[in-house]
Amino acid sequence: MKSLGVNWFIEGAIDFEHKKYVLLDYLQQINRHFDKSRLYPNLTDLIFHYNNLLSFKKDKSVLQQAFPLRLTKADVEAVKLTYQKMVQDDGTMQEIERIIAYALRKMDPALQTGRDIYDFVESRLAIDPVGVVPLTPYTGYFALRNGKETTNWVYEYQVTLFEHKDDKYRGITISLVDTYEQNLVNTPESIKQTLIRRYKHLPNPAVYYVQSDISFPLEQTLLPVAKRSLVKFISSAA
Repeated sequence: MKSLGVNWFIEGAIDFEHKKYVLLDYLQQINRHFDKSRLYPNLTDLIFHYNNLLSFKKDKSVLQQAFPLRLTKADVEAVKLTYQKMVQDDGTMQEIERIIAYALRKMDPALQTGRDIYDFVESRLAIDPVGVVPLTPYTGYFALRNGKETTNWVYEYQVTLFEHKDDKYRGITISLVDTYEQNLVNTPESIKQTLIRRYKHLPNPAVYYVQSDISFPLEQTLLPVAKRSLVKFISSAA
């Protein structure tokens, strides 16, 4: 998917009709993916641009600390320099504000669609511990089954704590370690024992079985939602 530039609304000619065309083309791509229940990276990208517009609208400049994952120092300086040139021109600023107001209004429905899809996918997930969970369940494995598909995807995970300027958050890193076919022999319990025998660096891992009752795009939807749901599940149980 072709994304918007970080500063798309103030780059180049400040022309409402042109920016409107650029935005609608972007949202059309986003909605095509949402129509096929493909959430990521589309939803993350849309949220970023929405928050970016809100920040500019509020502060008339984009602060680096607000978007540490996407804005480089050069991006921030470019925005500030652009603003310094524009602030003397009331007509230009009015056009920018018009572009921002239009963009926020048009992004709102797409954001709501993305959130609705996310909530629906999350509602179709079941997360079950396999056997006894250790007192510190922040490293381990989870098996993921996509609807009625027989393939189970086994991932090693690590939940990490990181701090933002205003709060603390938990994130998760994963790596695929194996796949297996669901049958009477390959149960979640037997897979847990296989993992313990095969991978000695985690002698007493937490293991979870995550399953959706209907199928979704694995990489673009099910796996990202399952990761976030597992973090919430572990954090609430710990």
